[in-house]
Amino acid sequence: MDHRVEKIVSKLPETRDVNSVWAELDRRMADGDVSFLGDLGVELVRRSLSASARVWQYESVLDRAIRLFALAPGGSGVVQLLRVVAGEDRSARKRARYVASLIASAQDVDGLRPLFRGARSGAGASNELRACTVHELVVRGVELADMPEALNWASGPGIGRHPLAWLPLRRSELESGADLPSYSVQASTSSLPFGPVNEVVQPLPLRSGQFAAHESAEADLSSVPAAVANWADESNGRIEARAFGLEHPLDEPDVPRALLGLGLDCLAGHSHRTDFSVARSTAGAVWSVLFAAASSGGAYNHGLYGAYGRLAAWSSLGGLAGAGRDATAPEVQERAAVCGWYRFGAATPWYHHVAWDIGLAALNRDRTRITLLAATDTD
Repeated sequence: MDHRVEKIVSKLPETRDVNSVWAELDRRMADGDVSFLGDLGVELVRRSLSASARVWQYESVLDRAIRLFALAPGGSGVVQLLRVVAGEDRSARKRARYVASLIASAQDVDGLRPLFRGARSGAGASNELRACTVHELVVRGVELADMPEALNWASGPGIGRHPLAWLPLRRSELESGADLPSYSVQASTSSLPFGPVNEVVQPLPLRSGQFAAHESAEADLSSVPAAVANWADESNGRIEARAFGLEHPLDEPDVPRALLGLGLDCLAGHSHRTDFSVARSTAGAVWSVLFAAASSGGAYNHGLYGAYGRLAAWSSLGGLAGAGRDATAPEVQERAAVCGWYRFGAATPWYHHVAWDIGLAALNRDRTRITLLAATDTD
């Protein structure tokens, strides 16, 4: 190992401030010493895997090196980046999601070409990094026809049974409103399309009256929470996903009172003095909310990033629309197009009212079945 790399890495666990190490990485990158950063990154990954406890200094410096590589103009750091993120183990696959989001946001066709170099698996990037990069690009509206190496890999046997192989290789109109993060070496930013519904769209009025509904015990709701599962698994979130059959078709003006009468946990404790709002939405707007929830994550996690966030958003949308788990993306889109879509929210104790509050409802084509997803998270 280069003694310079050994010197830096050996001192890191006792270092209380890594700013000076960051500055050295920045200087070396500016000077074109990318192989040094590559060696350092590889060693940090090795030590992180062998460490008995998490060493935050390793992670911080490694992240700096990854960002410098991924965001460097002209793809000058991509080849070294592939050394750092090589492998198909669990930690490498998880890191690949993040790296794919970074490079897809910054690199042009030439910069991305090393990922898809060679026909055989592993000749360029790992299969996980390749698959994630493909769908990070697609959700950004990139035409894969302009990247034949990527298109050939993603549409051929290379992607195999990868979970992302379910996704279409062209962005649909439904996905055009995807909120995507912006990156710099210093930070990341993304907006969250959540919060009070009445601040986003014109709410429907609340009418009085009675209606009859029964909870659908036979409904398969397993895919409905997919987009917000990371909120509960990795943060402080709670989720409610339910479906109800209605004795008579539900007219749109009656949607607000119907929601209040279903006995939803998320609306428990509501009174006429409590803020409650329901607004008409669209399949595309709902997909955008689901994608942001999945890709950006909740209060204490980073989410799934763009590729798996895209998959989770499609999964939740299909569940809400009543599409079967074996449905294709075009079938999910067709099913979603004939649903009535609504967003709702309320100032009830169930919601945390911080920044991560979601309420979504889908009425099927004949308006006799309503499926709902509510989620909330807090810091």
